[in-house]
Amino acid sequence: MKCRMTANHDNSGQPMPSREQLLLAGCARLRGQSACGATDVELLLAHVLGLTRAQLRLDPLAPVGIVAHDRFLALLARRLAGEPFAYLTGHREFWSLPIVVTPDVLVPRPDTELLVERALELCGIDNAEIVDLGTGSGAIALALANERPLWRVTAVDRSAAAIEVAKLNARKIGIEQIEWRVGNWFEPLLARRFDLIVSNPPYVRDDDVALASDGLRFEPQLALRGGPDGLDPMRILCKLAPQHLRPGGVIALEHGSDQSSQVCELLVESGFINVRSHPDLADLPRVTEAVWPG
Repeated sequence: MKCRMTANHDNSGQPMPSREQLLLAGCARLRGQSACGATDVELLLAHVLGLTRAQLRLDPLAPVGIVAHDRFLALLARRLAGEPFAYLTGHREFWSLPIVVTPDVLVPRPDTELLVERALELCGIDNAEIVDLGTGSGAIALALANERPLWRVTAVDRSAAAIEVAKLNARKIGIEQIEWRVGNWFEPLLARRFDLIVSNPPYVRDDDVALASDGLRFEPQLALRGGPDGLDPMRILCKLAPQHLRPGGVIALEHGSDQSSQVCELLVESGFINVRSHPDLADLPRVTEAVWPG
């Protein structure tokens, strides 16, 4: 008589592993791996089962079905290969918002929340017009729009696929006041002027070995590479921003931790005043801001 699969057995009639057994097996596979840890294993299994980590721990002996078992092992293999955790689960929290991420967009980083903090601090106009250049997943634009519902936000990205991800995020979060544009930096904005320009542009040097490291090699190179010295997008932004800012308008840029002095120089050369940089969570200069005197 053939064995039939039950809730606790696979196709061969063997008992399915419990949650605890899968977690132990996953952790065993991590030995010698620096890209991820036991927390990743637990989070992946919780994601596959549609549970929180707390719920996962409530019943460690519960068997894991064959479909969830195979999906967990497949995701674990991808994580061990260095793929960003957010691509495996399809989302990442940013500014307390659930942001959908795909390989078409960068994974939002905690350090980028500093850019949101500075933008909110810099612009006190209730009905301000702002633009987020190189929006990617839309994380920055969505965070600002969520905090300032009266702001009129425009978000631009040269990747049409990225804009589709950003639009999806807007629909899921329920934010409607963002205008999405496909194009290269200021090109789709024509002669429009804003009270605030924010951007987290590509700023990694083309020859930086980090581009081939676990994590970054899976992310869109278009959103990472900033030219031979990593500053090509910064030069464009600093040069053209005065044409798109109202008098007293502000620009805030995220950059590499070793690029603050060069970004400051570019802004000063373009006529900006009150130029200053701010440190990230590691106390490294990460965001530089300036005022356009008009």
